[in-house]
Amino acid sequence: MKEILREIGMIARALDSISNIEFKEYDLTKGQYLYLVRICENPGIIQEKLAEMIKVDRTTAARAIKKLELNGFIEKKDDPHNKKIKKLFPTEKGQQIYPFIKRENDYSNQVALQGLSEDEVETIFNLLQRVRKNVEKDWEHVKKGNKRNY
Repeated sequence: MKEILREIGMIARALDSISNIEFKEYDLTKGQYLYLVRICENPGIIQEKLAEMIKVDRTTAARAIKKLELNGFIEKKDDPHNKKIKKLFPTEKGQQIYPFIKRENDYSNQVALQGLSEDEVETIFNLLQRVRKNVEKDWEHVKKGNKRNY
């Protein structure tokens, strides 16, 4: 069997490393840009949904969100109907950096998909979505404290 997940992992780590280097000048450290992008694209999202979207545990998400808040990229606001719920919003500072992060993402996509036809890109996209959905089932299962049988 081909080592597809290794290839995906290498691609993800290389792109993450590039982003971390390029975003360092904006005081965005390891992976925080992922959270900021999702908050900018989904203002008012709650922490639990954000963690689920990025596929990290609550503790990891809480740490990144706290740093983003301390650095002035995001703010938490009370839900008007339920005071226990804190909604996440980008600050002016967060909104100002979002277009740069988006441009970097678009450029990375362009570089990664260079030399592929539109049909090939569509095929890769569809296949990766199927792979992600397969993995999500196990992620949900294990996240709930269960073990996988292998």
